[in-house]
Order: sequence, then structure tokens, then C-alpha cells
Amino acid sequence: MRRLTVAQALVAFLARQWSERDGRRRRLIPACFGIFGHGNVAGLGEALAGAAAAGVDLPYRLCRNEQGMVHTAAAYARMTDRLSTLACTTSIGPGATNLVTGAAGATINRLPVLLLPGDIFATRAANPVLQELEDTRSYDVSVTDALRPVSRYWDRINRPEQLPAALLAAMRVLTDPVETGAVTLALPQDVQAEAYDWPEELFADRVWHVPRPRPDEGAVQRAARIVTAAHRPVLVAGGGVIYSGAPDTLRHFAERHGVPVVETQAGKGALPHDHPLAAGAVGVTGTAAANELAANADVVIGVGTRYSDFTTASGTLFGDARFVNLNITGFDAAKLSGVQVVGDARESLTALSAACADWATPAAYRSTVADLGARWAAVVDRARHADPQARRPRRRSSARSTTPPAPATWWSARPGRCPVTCTSCGAAPTPRPTTSSTATRAWATRSPVGSG
Repeated sequence: MRRLTVAQALVAFLARQWSERDGRRRRLIPACFGIFGHGNVAGLGEALAGAAAAGVDLPYRLCRNEQGMVHTAAAYARMTDRLSTLACTTSIGPGATNLVTGAAGATINRLPVLLLPGDIFATRAANPVLQELEDTRSYDVSVTDALRPVSRYWDRINRPEQLPAALLAAMRVLTDPVETGAVTLALPQDVQAEAYDWPEELFADRVWHVPRPRPDEGAVQRAARIVTAAHRPVLVAGGGVIYSGAPDTLRHFAERHGVPVVETQAGKGALPHDHPLAAGAVGVTGTAAANELAANADVVIGVGTRYSDFTTASGTLFGDARFVNLNITGFDAAKLSGVQVVGDARESLTALSAACADWATPAAYRSTVADLGARWAAVVDRARHADPQARRPRRRSSARSTTPPAPATWWSARPGRCPVTCTSCGAAPTPRPTTSSTATRAWATRSPVGSG
């Protein structure tokens, strides 16, 4: 047995946690961000300082803003393919509420972060503490309760005996690609400093193996039947492709079957930007080439995407396409009434490619994809090499014009609706004035490829 305070036991535990996938092992919690004040300085603050002096490898990094440190932890998790994240500690009071925005973003984007806010005295001996939220309905409510709805796992450690089970549950959620998101362990001030006899095995090295669930064979066959019947398929690569380490598998699938790839914001880089089948970003912030392909697709293969409103242009981009969704989370795989293939992105793409056998898209479609990609690349290249002087804003004249400005007009890039005659569709100018609302298809396709 080892006698430590709750805060010391927490630090010693976190320093020995590892994640592993495909033989690649990383520290799960390599450091702790924090802003100290009443609620965490006398407990967790002292424990981190003592750990550094004792050679325990859990360095502390001072931050200036609680929300910013959670965003940084989420960014770190993204860059490590969700195999590592950072702990974030705050005092009790309004400082803890600053965690909410970052926690919500991490949970929404399926990114692990560990939050360790201080909390009010479990014994209520010092009630109310400075800046305590005094709720007339219950003495058990504090500001850390605001983190409940935005956390994938939330717990308050009111007794030392509760810590081991809570720690194991927290690590399980952080390393589970299906459930991951913000994890909150609220730490009352008095409990942090309470000593307890802990079993030695709590502080042994522990490896959390990140699984690669394989999809159901029946689901793969159903998806393959839809994909092989497609004439104009498009593949939407989301963040799950990156986190699964599946870019090479994605490239092999696209090349073998001739399927163009568009990417979400989280999926950027899933396919090299100069690859012949890479059409770029899709949706509200997408390229004209990607949105042209998406708007005319008959089958959409979503891999590791949660289909946010930016990706789908608020549900207006993909038209009458059928959806085949490969996702490790059943909740996301079921979106847009798609055929669900629930499993790891790399394993699911490999299985679907095998089920599609020698099927490939028609040669005419591949030629269209290459043409769209080449012309979009030319548009980007011209913009990149344009005269910097020409892009400078004109100096506003001191004389006021008496002519009211013309209303802004947005144009659609759908075939036959181009604002000028272009090489894309050969149609005469057919203006279609619309608004800039994200609820219109024109917003998603407002940059015609051939109009520049």
C-alpha cells in the first residue's frame, strides 16, 4: 500500500498511462495544463510540484485562459491521431465555466481531453466558498455541473475510495474511438488533500489498446452492391480517415475503383492535394470542382465523417444521391439514411474494396473528374500568382455616390446555369439570382469552375 493524497495519487496514476495501436505506443497524458486558484492550488497544485521534485514525469504548463488550454489539448489530440491528449486543471468558480466551450468542441469533434476542475468542499464545511454558485435547490450543485452535458464522461470524486474506478472509466472513454470526447473529473478541494492508502497496482504502467473493429460482412456486401451500381460516385473523406491511419488505404481504393475524393475540414490531407482524384474540400467552404461532383453524384461514400452542416451545405448539396457510410460510430453511420458499415475506417475501406472486386467507374466519368480537377487547379494557380497590387483594396473616394448600390447576386455552378459561357458546360449565360444563405444550393457551389 502507498499512502498519498487523492491529488498525489491522481498525478502518479496519469504519469503511467499509455495508449497503443498497431504496435505504436504513446504516453496517453504526457503533460498537464493549468491555471491555479482556490479549489486546486493546495491539492493538485502541490501534487504536481511534488511530482516534479520526485522525478514523476507529468510536467505542468502554465496557461493564461481556461478555454484556450482545452482547445490546445484538443488540437494536440488531433495531431496525435487521438492516441494522446493533455490534462487541464482550473480552480472552482467562474474559471471552471470557461472550460465549457472547449469541452463542447472536443466532444462534438470526437477528440479526447481530460478536464480536472476544482470543486466545492465535499464536507461543505466552508460553505459558501469564494465565487461558489449558490443554488437554492441543492447544496450539491456547483459550476462544474455545467460540464455534464458536454462531457462524454463526468464524475465528482466525493470520497477517496471513488477515485480508482473513476480513473479507469475516464481512461476507457479517452481511448475509445467510439465514445471519446471531453472527460471531466471534478475534484472537491478538501478531498484533493485527503490522504488514503492506495494499492500499488494502481500506479503500475497500464496500456490501453485502441481497437480496430472490423465491419460486419453482410453490411459490407450490401454497401458493395450499391457502390458497384453507381455511375457517378464520390467519396467524402472525414477526420476518421486521418485518425485511423487510413490515407494509404483510401488512396488505393480511389485509384483501384476510379472514385474521386472530396474532404471535410477534419479530413484535410486524407489524399494529397495534387492527386488526380483529389477534388479538394466539399460543402460551404469547398472548391467548385468538389461541389460540382458532389451535386451530381448518384452515390456518396462517407468515410469517417459526421456530415456537419458545412459538409452538406445544410443538407442541400448532395441532391438525390444514395449514401454508404463507413464509420466506427453507429450514430454517424446511420445519418442521411445511409447504408451503415460500422467499423474502423481502414478495415472498412479494405473490406469494401475487396467486395467491389474489379469494379471501376466509367472512363468518361474519370475523364470528367480529371478535367474538373485540372481546371480548378488552374484557377488556384492563377490566384496564387496574381499581381499582389491588383488584390489591394481601392482607396474609398471622399465623394459620396447618389446611386444606391446594386443588390449582391450569387450564381450557381450547376450545369446549364453558368453566369458566363464556359468550357464546363458550353451553355449560354443563364443567371439565377439567389441569396447567400447556407440553406441554398448556390451557397455551396458559388464559384463556377469555368467562369474565371
